[in-house]
Amino acid sequence: MSSKWVDRSLQTDVRDSDCHAGKAGMASHGIASDASAAGPDGGAASGAFSDAVAGATSRRGFLARVGRLVLAVGGGGLVAGALRVQKAEAYHFCGHIYTTGSCPHPTGLPRIDRKGFPVRAVDGKPVDDLGRVIDALGRPVDVEGELLRDPDGRPLPVAPRTRVCQAAARESGFRAHIDGAWYRCCGGHVRKLVDCCGYVRSRINGDAALTGYCYQGRKVFCVMYYDTKVSC
Repeated sequence: MSSKWVDRSLQTDVRDSDCHAGKAGMASHGIASDASAAGPDGGAASGAFSDAVAGATSRRGFLARVGRLVLAVGGGGLVAGALRVQKAEAYHFCGHIYTTGSCPHPTGLPRIDRKGFPVRAVDGKPVDDLGRVIDALGRPVDVEGELLRDPDGRPLPVAPRTRVCQAAARESGFRAHIDGAWYRCCGGHVRKLVDCCGYVRSRINGDAALTGYCYQGRKVFCVMYYDTKVSC
């Protein structure tokens, strides 16, 4: 059963313990705001702060209401410090916290294009499997868009460019599937968060696999995201 209370920092309706929003929650609440919307640490009003902590520490409406009451009565100083530590340890990337790890990606954060290929997180430029920015022909280029060359002046060879989920599946021995997705508002644009699914028993971080947005008995192995151009 989904909670009807929605916090601006993250949405509390979930399908399992990995913060995957339930279908009913998505239908009724739409897109949640990014984590930065809660305001600076320790600087929010007591009501907003208690809402944020209750949402981050509870998955049920009842517990959320109780949490807000306790924080309002007892103050938030100690909890604020604990929340900062929790955020530092748990924050994965905007729109996703806990507990499934990122899919392996050539440049770190698992940002993909609409077809599932790796792009650089900071600017969305396409990269190859070696993490090099590439042009439309797949050739590695420098910051000016000029071809990278070896000491003899010859263009560096083209490297493969593999879809992120497929690369993860190949490395871990399962067949990749992209089933469902969920959405958050990050940096003023809608972010599509994507589960890399397969018939697996454990996730990339070693924990037991969860259903997430995987169908037909498949489970989540790792997560990726695609930044749309839709404003939010």
